[in-house]
Amino acid sequence: MSRARSTRRTVLTSAAAVLAGAVLLTGCGDDDGGSDTASGKESSTRQVTDATGREVDVPADPKKVVTLSEPTLDAALALGVEPVGATAGRGQKGVSTYLADKAGKAQVVATVAEADMEKVAALQPDLILLDETTAVKTQVSKLESIAPTVVTAKLNEDWKKAFTATADALNKASEAEKIISDFDADLAATKKKLGDNAGAVVSVIRWQNSAPSAVGRGVGHVGSTITDLGLERPEDQQGVGSGHSEPVSLEKLSTIDGDWLVFGTLGDQADGEKAYAEARKVPNFSKLKAEKAGHVVVVQGSAWNSAGGPLAAQIVLADLTKALAS
Repeated sequence: MSRARSTRRTVLTSAAAVLAGAVLLTGCGDDDGGSDTASGKESSTRQVTDATGREVDVPADPKKVVTLSEPTLDAALALGVEPVGATAGRGQKGVSTYLADKAGKAQVVATVAEADMEKVAALQPDLILLDETTAVKTQVSKLESIAPTVVTAKLNEDWKKAFTATADALNKASEAEKIISDFDADLAATKKKLGDNAGAVVSVIRWQNSAPSAVGRGVGHVGSTITDLGLERPEDQQGVGSGHSEPVSLEKLSTIDGDWLVFGTLGDQADGEKAYAEARKVPNFSKLKAEKAGHVVVVQGSAWNSAGGPLAAQIVLADLTKALAS
Protein backbone atom coordinates (compact mmCIF):
# COMPACT_ATOMS: atom_id res chain seq x y z
CA MET A 1 0.00 0.00 0.00
CA SER A 2 1.11 3.57 -0.61
CA ARG A 3 1.48 4.35 3.10
CA ALA A 4 4.46 2.06 3.16
CA ARG A 5 6.19 4.24 0.61
CA SER A 6 8.86 6.74 1.50
CA THR A 7 6.42 9.55 0.72
CA ARG A 8 4.68 8.70 4.00
CA ARG A 9 7.83 8.63 6.16
CA THR A 10 7.33 10.65 9.30
CA VAL A 11 10.75 10.19 10.87
CA LEU A 12 13.92 11.45 9.26
CA THR A 13 17.41 11.78 10.60
CA SER A 14 18.74 15.31 10.60
CA ALA A 15 21.20 14.39 7.87
CA ALA A 16 18.42 13.06 5.67
CA ALA A 17 16.39 16.20 6.29
CA VAL A 18 19.28 18.35 5.11
CA LEU A 19 19.65 16.19 2.02
CA ALA A 20 15.93 16.43 1.27
CA GLY A 21 16.10 20.21 1.55
CA ALA A 22 19.06 20.33 -0.81
CA VAL A 23 17.22 18.20 -3.34
CA LEU A 24 14.19 20.46 -3.14
CA LEU A 25 16.26 23.60 -3.73
CA THR A 26 17.99 22.14 -6.77
CA GLY A 27 14.84 20.76 -8.42
CA CYS A 28 13.47 17.72 -6.70
CA GLY A 29 11.48 16.67 -9.77
CA ASP A 30 14.66 15.74 -11.68
CA ASP A 31 14.44 12.14 -12.84
CA ASP A 32 18.23 11.94 -12.76
CA GLY A 33 18.51 13.16 -9.18
CA GLY A 34 19.61 9.75 -7.96
CA SER A 35 17.13 9.68 -5.11
CA ASP A 36 15.44 6.47 -6.23
CA THR A 37 16.44 3.23 -4.61
CA ALA A 38 17.66 0.26 -6.65
CA SER A 39 14.12 -1.11 -6.61
CA GLY A 40 12.75 2.15 -8.03
CA LYS A 41 10.01 2.27 -5.41
CA GLU A 42 11.30 5.20 -3.41
CA SER A 43 11.68 8.78 -4.58
CA SER A 44 12.29 12.23 -3.16
CA THR A 45 9.47 14.30 -1.80
CA ARG A 46 8.62 17.97 -1.66
CA GLN A 47 6.18 19.91 0.46
CA VAL A 48 3.23 21.93 -0.82
CA THR A 49 0.65 23.96 1.05
CA ASP A 50 -2.81 23.22 -0.26
CA ALA A 51 -5.91 25.43 -0.49
CA THR A 52 -6.99 24.47 3.02
CA GLY A 53 -3.64 25.46 4.53
CA ARG A 54 -2.48 21.87 5.03
CA GLU A 55 1.20 21.15 4.44
CA VAL A 56 1.45 17.97 2.40
CA ASP A 57 4.55 15.95 1.51
CA VAL A 58 4.08 14.87 -2.09
CA PRO A 59 6.25 12.84 -4.49
CA ALA A 60 8.60 14.97 -6.54
CA ASP A 61 7.79 12.82 -9.55
CA PRO A 62 4.41 11.15 -8.99
CA LYS A 63 3.74 8.07 -11.05
CA LYS A 64 0.21 7.02 -10.06
CA VAL A 65 -2.03 10.06 -9.74
CA VAL A 66 -5.74 9.99 -8.95
CA THR A 67 -7.79 13.09 -9.79
CA LEU A 68 -11.12 13.30 -8.00
CA SER A 69 -12.50 16.52 -9.51
CA GLU A 70 -13.14 17.75 -13.02
CA PRO A 71 -10.61 20.64 -12.89
CA THR A 72 -7.78 18.51 -11.53
CA LEU A 73 -8.36 15.87 -14.21
CA ASP A 74 -8.38 18.55 -16.92
CA ALA A 75 -5.24 20.15 -15.47
CA ALA A 76 -3.31 16.90 -15.16
CA LEU A 77 -4.07 15.93 -18.76
CA ALA A 78 -3.08 19.39 -20.00
CA LEU A 79 0.27 18.88 -18.27
CA GLY A 80 0.83 15.50 -19.88
CA VAL A 81 -0.04 13.46 -16.79
CA GLU A 82 -2.54 10.67 -17.41
CA PRO A 83 -4.14 9.75 -14.08
CA VAL A 84 -4.71 6.12 -13.16
CA GLY A 85 -7.99 7.09 -11.52
CA ALA A 86 -10.43 9.93 -12.19
CA THR A 87 -13.87 11.30 -11.56
CA ALA A 88 -16.83 10.86 -13.87
CA GLY A 89 -17.95 13.98 -15.66
CA ARG A 90 -20.94 15.84 -14.32
CA GLY A 91 -24.02 13.84 -15.28
CA GLN A 92 -21.93 11.25 -17.14
CA LYS A 93 -20.80 7.69 -16.47
CA GLY A 94 -17.31 8.19 -17.85
CA VAL A 95 -14.97 11.16 -17.73
CA SER A 96 -16.23 14.39 -19.30
CA THR A 97 -16.76 13.85 -23.02
CA TYR A 98 -14.20 16.47 -24.06
CA LEU A 99 -11.51 14.61 -22.09
CA ALA A 100 -12.41 11.06 -23.12
CA ASP A 101 -9.76 10.72 -25.82
CA LYS A 102 -7.01 11.83 -23.43
CA ALA A 103 -8.08 9.94 -20.30
CA GLY A 104 -9.11 6.64 -21.82
CA LYS A 105 -6.96 4.55 -19.49
CA ALA A 106 -8.10 6.20 -16.28
CA GLN A 107 -10.43 4.14 -14.11
CA VAL A 108 -13.48 6.06 -12.92
CA VAL A 109 -13.40 5.89 -9.12
CA ALA A 110 -15.59 8.86 -8.19
CA THR A 111 -18.43 11.17 -9.12
CA VAL A 112 -18.82 14.82 -8.16
CA ALA A 113 -20.84 13.55 -5.18
CA GLU A 114 -18.54 10.90 -3.71
CA ALA A 115 -15.47 8.73 -4.16
CA ASP A 116 -15.35 4.96 -3.97
CA MET A 117 -12.63 4.54 -1.36
CA GLU A 118 -12.06 0.86 -2.10
CA LYS A 119 -11.50 1.57 -5.78
CA VAL A 120 -9.20 4.48 -5.01
CA ALA A 121 -7.13 2.36 -2.60
CA ALA A 122 -6.94 -0.54 -5.06
CA LEU A 123 -5.12 1.71 -7.52
CA GLN A 124 -2.33 2.26 -4.97
CA PRO A 125 -1.85 5.92 -5.92
CA ASP A 126 1.12 7.95 -4.80
CA LEU A 127 -0.79 11.27 -5.09
CA ILE A 128 -4.47 12.24 -4.89
CA LEU A 129 -5.72 15.58 -6.21
CA LEU A 130 -9.10 17.24 -5.80
CA ASP A 131 -10.67 20.63 -5.15
CA GLU A 132 -13.82 22.09 -3.64
CA THR A 133 -15.90 21.70 -6.82
CA THR A 134 -16.58 18.16 -5.61
CA ALA A 135 -18.34 16.90 -2.50
CA VAL A 136 -15.39 14.52 -2.08
CA LYS A 137 -13.70 17.44 -0.29
CA THR A 138 -15.42 16.17 2.87
CA GLN A 139 -13.55 12.86 2.62
CA VAL A 140 -9.99 14.19 2.72
CA SER A 141 -9.19 12.51 6.03
CA LYS A 142 -10.04 9.11 4.52
CA LEU A 143 -8.10 9.85 1.36
CA GLU A 144 -5.03 10.81 3.39
CA SER A 145 -4.88 7.28 4.74
CA ILE A 146 -4.44 6.05 1.17
CA ALA A 147 -1.93 8.54 -0.26
CA PRO A 148 -0.79 12.17 0.03
CA THR A 149 -3.86 14.25 -0.75
CA VAL A 150 -3.84 17.85 -2.01
CA VAL A 151 -6.90 20.10 -2.18
CA THR A 152 -5.81 22.40 -4.97
CA ALA A 153 -8.49 25.11 -4.91
CA LYS A 154 -11.41 26.57 -3.03
CA LEU A 155 -14.88 26.70 -4.56
CA ASN A 156 -15.33 29.43 -7.19
CA GLU A 157 -11.57 29.90 -7.50
CA ASP A 158 -10.11 31.59 -10.58
CA TRP A 159 -9.39 28.75 -12.99
CA LYS A 160 -5.85 29.86 -13.73
CA LYS A 161 -4.98 30.00 -10.04
CA ALA A 162 -6.52 26.55 -9.53
CA PHE A 163 -4.57 25.20 -12.51
CA THR A 164 -1.33 26.67 -11.20
CA ALA A 165 -1.89 25.03 -7.81
CA THR A 166 -2.52 21.64 -9.43
CA ALA A 167 0.62 22.07 -11.52
CA ASP A 168 2.60 22.87 -8.37
CA ALA A 169 1.40 19.66 -6.73
CA LEU A 170 2.54 17.77 -9.83
CA ASN A 171 5.88 19.64 -9.88
CA LYS A 172 5.08 21.10 -13.30
CA ALA A 173 4.84 24.82 -12.58
CA SER A 174 6.90 25.90 -15.58
CA GLU A 175 4.76 23.85 -17.95
CA ALA A 176 1.61 25.45 -16.54
CA GLU A 177 3.07 28.92 -16.93
CA LYS A 178 3.61 28.33 -20.64
CA ILE A 179 0.11 26.92 -21.14
CA ILE A 180 -1.41 30.01 -19.51
CA SER A 181 0.86 32.33 -21.48
CA ASP A 182 -0.11 30.69 -24.77
CA PHE A 183 -3.80 30.86 -23.83
CA ASP A 184 -3.56 34.55 -22.98
CA ALA A 185 -1.86 35.23 -26.31
CA ASP A 186 -4.65 33.44 -28.19
CA LEU A 187 -7.26 35.32 -26.18
CA ALA A 188 -5.65 38.69 -26.97
CA ALA A 189 -5.57 37.79 -30.67
CA THR A 190 -9.28 36.91 -30.65
CA LYS A 191 -10.20 40.11 -28.83
CA LYS A 192 -8.62 42.17 -31.61
CA LYS A 193 -10.75 40.38 -34.19
CA LEU A 194 -14.18 40.80 -32.59
CA GLY A 195 -15.11 43.78 -34.75
CA ASP A 196 -18.85 44.48 -34.50
CA ASN A 197 -19.12 41.83 -31.78
CA ALA A 198 -16.87 43.77 -29.39
CA GLY A 199 -18.81 44.21 -26.15
CA ALA A 200 -21.58 41.84 -27.28
CA VAL A 201 -23.84 40.24 -24.68
CA VAL A 202 -23.18 36.50 -24.54
CA SER A 203 -25.57 34.16 -22.73
CA VAL A 204 -24.49 30.63 -21.83
CA ILE A 205 -27.04 27.94 -21.05
CA ARG A 206 -27.31 24.21 -20.65
CA TRP A 207 -30.51 22.61 -21.91
CA GLN A 208 -31.61 19.80 -19.63
CA ASN A 209 -34.95 18.25 -18.78
CA SER A 210 -36.67 20.40 -21.41
CA ALA A 211 -35.56 23.68 -19.84
CA PRO A 212 -32.48 25.91 -19.66
CA SER A 213 -30.00 26.47 -16.86
CA ALA A 214 -27.60 29.41 -16.81
CA VAL A 215 -23.97 28.35 -16.43
CA GLY A 216 -20.50 29.83 -16.49
CA ARG A 217 -20.86 32.69 -14.04
CA GLY A 218 -17.94 34.03 -12.05
CA VAL A 219 -14.23 33.46 -12.72
CA GLY A 220 -14.33 29.90 -13.96
CA HIS A 221 -13.02 29.01 -17.41
CA VAL A 222 -16.24 30.18 -19.09
CA GLY A 223 -16.96 33.39 -17.19
CA SER A 224 -13.41 34.68 -17.14
CA THR A 225 -12.83 33.95 -20.83
CA ILE A 226 -15.95 35.89 -21.80
CA THR A 227 -14.99 38.76 -19.49
CA ASP A 228 -11.38 38.88 -20.67
CA LEU A 229 -12.61 39.16 -24.26
CA GLY A 230 -14.48 42.31 -23.24
CA LEU A 231 -17.85 40.65 -23.75
CA GLU A 232 -20.86 41.09 -21.47
CA ARG A 233 -23.35 38.69 -19.88
CA PRO A 234 -27.14 39.03 -19.47
CA GLU A 235 -28.07 40.66 -16.18
CA ASP A 236 -29.10 37.38 -14.56
CA GLN A 237 -25.74 35.79 -15.46
CA GLN A 238 -23.54 38.45 -13.91
CA GLY A 239 -21.57 38.05 -10.69
CA VAL A 240 -20.83 34.79 -8.91
CA GLY A 241 -23.51 32.13 -9.12
CA SER A 242 -25.08 30.31 -6.19
CA GLY A 243 -24.11 26.95 -7.69
CA HIS A 244 -22.63 25.24 -10.71
CA SER A 245 -25.78 25.96 -12.71
CA GLU A 246 -29.00 27.83 -12.07
CA PRO A 247 -32.28 26.61 -13.57
CA VAL A 248 -34.37 29.14 -15.49
CA SER A 249 -38.13 28.65 -15.75
CA LEU A 250 -39.67 28.73 -19.20
CA GLU A 251 -41.80 31.66 -18.00
CA LYS A 252 -38.56 33.67 -17.69
CA LEU A 253 -37.04 32.52 -20.96
CA SER A 254 -36.34 36.11 -21.98
CA THR A 255 -33.72 36.39 -19.21
CA ILE A 256 -31.37 34.07 -21.10
CA ASP A 257 -31.41 36.23 -24.22
CA GLY A 258 -28.41 38.12 -25.55
CA ASP A 259 -26.69 39.14 -28.75
CA TRP A 260 -25.34 35.59 -28.80
CA LEU A 261 -26.60 32.45 -27.09
CA VAL A 262 -24.17 29.61 -26.42
CA PHE A 263 -26.26 26.45 -26.22
CA GLY A 264 -25.19 22.99 -25.04
CA THR A 265 -25.89 19.96 -22.89
CA LEU A 266 -23.68 17.83 -20.67
CA GLY A 267 -22.75 15.71 -23.68
CA ASP A 268 -21.20 16.23 -27.09
CA GLN A 269 -22.21 18.60 -29.86
CA ALA A 270 -24.54 16.07 -31.49
CA ASP A 271 -26.46 15.86 -28.22
CA GLY A 272 -26.56 19.65 -28.16
CA GLU A 273 -28.04 19.76 -31.66
CA LYS A 274 -30.84 17.42 -30.59
CA ALA A 275 -31.55 19.60 -27.55
CA TYR A 276 -31.57 22.72 -29.72
CA ALA A 277 -34.17 21.17 -32.00
CA GLU A 278 -36.26 20.52 -28.90
CA ALA A 279 -35.77 24.04 -27.57
CA ARG A 280 -36.95 25.60 -30.82
CA LYS A 281 -40.34 24.00 -30.25
CA VAL A 282 -40.74 25.75 -26.90
CA PRO A 283 -43.11 28.75 -26.99
CA ASN A 284 -41.26 32.09 -27.01
CA PHE A 285 -37.87 30.57 -27.86
CA SER A 286 -38.32 31.83 -31.40
CA LYS A 287 -38.80 35.35 -29.99
CA LEU A 288 -35.30 35.46 -28.49
CA LYS A 289 -33.10 38.07 -30.16
CA ALA A 290 -30.24 35.60 -30.55
CA GLU A 291 -32.51 33.05 -32.24
CA LYS A 292 -33.93 35.64 -34.64
CA ALA A 293 -30.44 36.78 -35.59
CA GLY A 294 -29.15 33.24 -36.14
CA HIS A 295 -26.75 33.76 -33.25
CA VAL A 296 -27.38 30.52 -31.34
CA VAL A 297 -24.08 28.65 -31.11
CA VAL A 298 -24.43 24.93 -30.37
CA VAL A 299 -21.30 23.66 -28.64
CA GLN A 300 -19.73 20.57 -27.16
CA GLY A 301 -21.43 21.18 -23.86
CA SER A 302 -19.24 19.00 -21.68
CA ALA A 303 -16.38 21.51 -22.01
CA TRP A 304 -18.62 24.49 -21.26
CA ASN A 305 -20.67 22.89 -18.51
CA SER A 306 -17.94 21.11 -16.56
CA ALA A 307 -15.95 22.70 -13.77
CA GLY A 308 -12.99 22.66 -16.11
CA GLY A 309 -9.41 23.79 -16.52
CA PRO A 310 -7.09 24.81 -19.36
CA LEU A 311 -8.32 22.21 -21.86
CA ALA A 312 -11.93 23.28 -21.36
CA ALA A 313 -10.91 26.95 -21.53
CA GLN A 314 -9.16 26.35 -24.85
CA ILE A 315 -12.36 24.84 -26.28
CA VAL A 316 -14.44 27.75 -24.97
CA LEU A 317 -12.08 30.25 -26.54
CA ALA A 318 -12.00 28.33 -29.84
CA ASP A 319 -15.81 28.23 -29.98
CA LEU A 320 -16.10 31.97 -29.27
CA THR A 321 -13.40 32.75 -31.81
CA LYS A 322 -15.15 30.75 -34.51
CA ALA A 323 -18.55 32.33 -33.80
CA LEU A 324 -17.66 35.94 -33.05
CA ALA A 325 -14.28 36.61 -34.62
CA SER A 326 -14.34 34.71 -37.90
